Amino acid sequence: MNMLSTFIKPMHREGRRFVAIFAAITFVLFLIADFLGWIGVGLTIWCYYFFRDPERVTPDRPGLIISPADGVVSLIEPAVPPAELGMADEALTRVSVFMNVFNCHVNRAPVAGTVKAVAYRPGKFFNASLDKASADNERNSLCIEMADGREVAVVQIAGLVARRIVCFVEAPTVMETGERFGLIRFGSRVDVYLPRGVDPLVSIGQTMVAGETVLADLTTSEQT
Repeated sequence: MNMLSTFIKPMHREGRRFVAIFAAITFVLFLIADFLGWIGVGLTIWCYYFFRDPERVTPDRPGLIISPADGVVSLIEPAVPPAELGMADEALTRVSVFMNVFNCHVNRAPVAGTVKAVAYRPGKFFNASLDKASADNERNSLCIEMADGREVAVVQIAGLVARRIVCFVEAPTVMETGERFGLIRFGSRVDVYLPRGVDPLVSIGQTMVAGETVLADLTTSEQT
């Protein structure tokens, strides 16, 4: 059973319709030719794998900011959070996690707190690994206010292939660190804006695991 659970992960409900469509197409392909059917089987398995939703063990030490997405850190730079969130107009450290089509795309809350604002903005579909994707692409932004009053912004950004951002929460939802709040379909990026004075503990190129990898530690900085 443990061996089976290593390879077979739960699937997020958002993926059921897609897997059903792929399976139906696979059935038709088998009627045409066996080799086409087996291609369909492979694509159906990939679709199931894309929408996998494994359980994660989130560190429970207070003061940690956890990665909201699986993927690789693509950018670390100062940037002003999206204006639609109504946060202070100042540059904060932004950490961008790029998700390719093979990563798990379920997004998780980086901190515990109250969702102060949720704002969707339509946009373009540039490659999510590009810097301009943060400003120009379709996005959905959340501002989470922690118990100490500090805020963390997390932004779901659509990519070249991703054309659908899904968010399950709205203000004023109270969330726990590592709690699922949304997903982006088929390749994308998530930005995290750290509170003022907080430095990231990750580096560009580092692999991130949503709900598990420590992105920053609030206890190592002074509240200003």
